[in-house]
Amino acid sequence: MNNIEITNAMTIKLSSELPPAPVFEEGIRRAPNRGLNLSKHEIITALKNALRYIPEELHEKLTLEFLNELKTMGRIYGYRYRPQGRIYGKPVDEYKGILAARALQVNIDNNLDFDVALYPYELVTYGETGQVCQNWMQYQLIKKYLEILNQDQTLVVNSGHPVGIFSSHEMAPRVISTNGLLVGQWDNIDNFKKLAAMGVSNYGQMTAGGWMYIGPQGIVHGTYITLLNAGRQYLGIPEDQDLKGRFFVTSGLGGMSGAQAKAVEIAGGIGIIAEVDYSRIETRHEQGWVSKVSDNLNEIARWMQEYKKTGKAVSIAYSGNVVDLLKYIDQRNIFVELISDQTSCHAVYEGGYTPAGITFEEGRELIKENPDKFKNLVDTSLRRHYRVIKRLTEKGSYFWDYGNSFMASVFDAGETEIAKNGRDTSEGFIFPSYVEDIMGPVCFDRGFGPFRWVCLSRKYEDLRKTDLAVMSSLNPNLSALHRDNYHWIKNAEQNKLVVGTKARIFYTDEEGRVNIALKFNEMVRNGEIGPVLIGRDHHDVSGTDSPFRETANIYDGSRTTADMSVQCFAGNVARGMTLVVLSNGGGVGIGRASNGGYGLLIDGSERTDEIIKSALSWDVMGGIARRSWARNENAVKTAVEWNKKHGGEGHLTLPFIVKEELAESLVEDMFGK
Repeated sequence: MNNIEITNAMTIKLSSELPPAPVFEEGIRRAPNRGLNLSKHEIITALKNALRYIPEELHEKLTLEFLNELKTMGRIYGYRYRPQGRIYGKPVDEYKGILAARALQVNIDNNLDFDVALYPYELVTYGETGQVCQNWMQYQLIKKYLEILNQDQTLVVNSGHPVGIFSSHEMAPRVISTNGLLVGQWDNIDNFKKLAAMGVSNYGQMTAGGWMYIGPQGIVHGTYITLLNAGRQYLGIPEDQDLKGRFFVTSGLGGMSGAQAKAVEIAGGIGIIAEVDYSRIETRHEQGWVSKVSDNLNEIARWMQEYKKTGKAVSIAYSGNVVDLLKYIDQRNIFVELISDQTSCHAVYEGGYTPAGITFEEGRELIKENPDKFKNLVDTSLRRHYRVIKRLTEKGSYFWDYGNSFMASVFDAGETEIAKNGRDTSEGFIFPSYVEDIMGPVCFDRGFGPFRWVCLSRKYEDLRKTDLAVMSSLNPNLSALHRDNYHWIKNAEQNKLVVGTKARIFYTDEEGRVNIALKFNEMVRNGEIGPVLIGRDHHDVSGTDSPFRETANIYDGSRTTADMSVQCFAGNVARGMTLVVLSNGGGVGIGRASNGGYGLLIDGSERTDEIIKSALSWDVMGGIARRSWARNENAVKTAVEWNKKHGGEGHLTLPFIVKEELAESLVEDMFGK
């Protein structure tokens, strides 16, 4: 077999014409050097893996170029194959292909928009390492496949690599994608790093490799809901009030964490957010998502007291390390009600966490030149970070882990007392995850989760019409959740939440998702709006198994199992979602979560009505079935009501209630106290 035969056997391939040399625009953030920890044999394999995308006549020219990328960046990105200029989610009619394929191209390009992506040249959308795909050759091929995809075909994507188009049928997904799935024994961060450097595995985070990211608005809403309910649960704030006059101290203003500043203002509180990368502060300040900026802790303390007196909401960015901020608050006995953290601890040694005592730039240099020293500094900083949080909670502050693997990273750094049993993480940690105390029982166990949509026309009026349609379907008097979401949509325009495509998110339950999707489909059918792509964050009722986050409030011993997320993925394939994705890791890191998501084209067809009724219901209720079987009280109530309402359509197995004292007394009698 030779390359002439291989070339003649493919109609979808990269051109034999060499693309122009890459031009990098100034002011665009770049990923750090990920380090090169490959053997000579593995480096040779990595080069072959990248060159196999490219016709043979270009190999000699590109081998040295790719080797230099590997040496200086720790990855082969194939910069030369990035389209010149700006990439962004254009109106759907400006793409080639069937409507479903064009819709997915909108989202892929939105994930790589300079205004949206964290490191757009390295295909990283958010979360320090979450990529759309591994390299620009894959991007080019994915686009080529989508442009010729038919209604009875499915494109299969393996960690960013387009495996090929296969015959399917109209009710099948147009794209099935997986990211970073590893065999158990090798499912760990060290092995994954090697695989990523060799170009054979992709960290999709959640909606980066899931092609459903809508900018930081996606997490603004979840953070807004979390903060309001933290105030209600920890501080006793009534359901009809907000965080007026209360402090929230945290860290991170990046792709996901950048939502915190906006969310705390919408929730009416006073937010102080530490960030070591000044370019991220500048981005959020220019967007109007953070109100005040300072590197002077005395000035920040004055602002805190001023805004507490007036009761006005404000977000303050501290240009510095969160450990220094918390230490200052502790030493001066400033009482802060709420504390969290959103550094990218799932990539704690790859730049996701900058240790106290060095600058962001110094940290980047150490990652490249002396990764062992950097790791030691990170571990020391994490231990300091934990200890100051512990002191503040002893003074009355409330801390929760934001699902970013912070507590797991503290444990791995040697601070074992953060574990409940002081030995291992099998029983969880001494501080709650935000899912354990808030999102799990308040939202997920009731079927509420992050429903989102993209108006593919990129027209503002389409987004406005969908906002009004959602508002008309919400009864704010049903519950605090309904009221919070009603106000979220009502004020969305004035809060200037859109970055990138014209998209929106809010939390609703199974019935709400089905009804709103059907309403959107009717509006498309009647010509009121253009086509829409609906989806959700993977951080939801059933899409993710993650013991430190989404399934942290599962207490029947099953929270380390991954059946739910895999079955959710398979069920969405079976029911005809347009895009179905399953990924390893998410916001907590490789081996710590299995997460999946979907995208569904709303095109006005009766076929789409049927998919909505079946798939959107399954996508929520599969998770309710698992959560209720774990004996979560609110999930049991939700499942009971669903069984009563849907008796002829489906049925969920429910747990019988076991008296606590029955099992406890017998076990104590047999094994001793």
